[in-house]
Formats: sequence, structure tokens, C-alpha cells
Amino acid sequence: MAKASKFRGINVRKEVRLLPGYLLCAVWIVFTFILVAWVVCASFLSSNEIFSDSMMSSFFTRLTTFTLKFDNYAKAWGTHNVGVYFLNSLVYTVSSCTAIVLISAPAAYVLSRFVFRGNAFIQSLLSVAMGVPAIMIIMPLFGIVTALHLMNQPSTIIFLYIAMNIPFTTFFLMAFFKNLSPTYEEAAAIDGCSPIRTFWRIMFPLAQPGIITVSIFNFITVWNEYFLSLVFANKSQVRPVAVGLYNMIQSMRYTGDWGGMFASVVIVFAPTFLLYIFLSERIIAGVTGGAIKG
Repeated sequence: MAKASKFRGINVRKEVRLLPGYLLCAVWIVFTFILVAWVVCASFLSSNEIFSDSMMSSFFTRLTTFTLKFDNYAKAWGTHNVGVYFLNSLVYTVSSCTAIVLISAPAAYVLSRFVFRGNAFIQSLLSVAMGVPAIMIIMPLFGIVTALHLMNQPSTIIFLYIAMNIPFTTFFLMAFFKNLSPTYEEAAAIDGCSPIRTFWRIMFPLAQPGIITVSIFNFITVWNEYFLSLVFANKSQVRPVAVGLYNMIQSMRYTGDWGGMFASVVIVFAPTFLLYIFLSERIIAGVTGGAIKG
């Protein structure tokens, strides 16, 4: 008889030990679902209905009678400038994530596959850069940007996003390049490929799981970034969604358009939410792939 009782291939004793973790995850999922559902429902209601005692019943009444207030989204996109903030964030995020990969992938490849003087020192600098919080360097950055008259410039914000995320991306991709078999490079060298061509034609495509995963992480980080944007993008024309949403919440004290505010919240978190929903398998595969030998 087996030491651990099993039922249809399930180790019951092991599952019982993991039960507290399962319960904690279930509570967290239910709590998160309720919060997100409440915000989505509120985005289709008027301010009076949101603060009434029967908000959910008002939502289901509007849902069954096809009278949901979609104009909340129209007002949020136009009147509250969410459209401007959304497009700004889209430009910042896509540009930053593309540049980060184009810079970090070759750096990670060289650091992980070639032995040269200064390799360990560069890796140490990258690890130190990962440990420096943004608040410690905000004042020097502010002084430099102000002296160069580059405040409220989209290029400045994109450059800062790139610089802040290169260390993490480089370290993340180094794990993938280290685990790729050297036979690919040996075969490419026999065929006459230069190291640069070998990287772009062979090694870079082989690291796609890691590149996709780290790009998703960078997308979420840049899209939700608040502190740098608050300091270096304080004009309405260049604000991303995080700062724009905060200013909108502050203005709710005077306008009272809570339905429009919740519609703005839905618009802001929808891209990252959809990203997780449709690319969750790629994220898991990319994270676990770096630990598997090629």
C-alpha cells in the first residue's frame, strides 16, 4: 500500500497541506473579481445610481432594458481628455518597449555568451542599477532635464522609461541566452555567419519566449508608471493615463461625474487586463522557459 493515500491520481495528503494556500488564492480572486465587477457596473450608471443603496439592482435593470449609460465612456474619452492620455501612454509604451528590447537583447546576448574583460563588472553595474529606487535619482534627473530645457517633452519621458527598464530586461534575457545550446552558433559559424548576423538570424528568434514575456512585463510597468510621469509630464498634452486619471479623480470633487470617472478607470486598466487574459500562457511559458536548458 502506498504511503500517501491517493484518489484517482491525486495525492490527497499533499493537497490537504496546500489547502490553506488554495483558500487564500480563492479569497483573493473573489475579492478582486468583486472590485473589478463593481467598477465596471458603476461605469454604466449615473452618479445618483452609484451612491444609491440599490446600485447593483439599478445596473441589472438598465442591463435588461438596454439603457446602460454608454455616454459615460464618450464623456470620459472626450470631455475628460482620457483619449489624449490613452494615446500618449500608447505611444510611450510601444516606443519604450520596442527600444528596450532592441537595446537589451544584444547586450544580454553578449554578456551571456562571450567572455571578455569587464563582463562581470558590467553585470554588477546592472544589478546595482536594478536596486536603485527611482526616488533617489529623481532630483539629479530633474536638475539635468530642467537645465537642458527638456521638461514636458515626449522624447524625454520615453528616454527615461527606456533607461529605467534596461537593467531588468537585460538580466531577464541573459537567462534565456545562457540556456541556448552553443551548437547553433557553431553551425552558423561553419556556414560563414558573422556573430552579429548569427544573433539576429538565429539566437534572437530562439529567445522569442523570453522577449515576449519581458515585453509584456515592460508594457504593464510603463503603462502604469506614475512617479516619473508626475514629475516630467505635468502638462495635459503630454500626460499618460496614470497621471491623467489621478488629476481626473481630483476634479471629481467639483464636477461630481462619478460615472465618467469609473468609465475612465475601465478604459485605463482594460489594455493590461486584456493582455493578461489573452497572453497569460505566454507569460508562464516565458518565465519557466528561462530555467530550462536549451
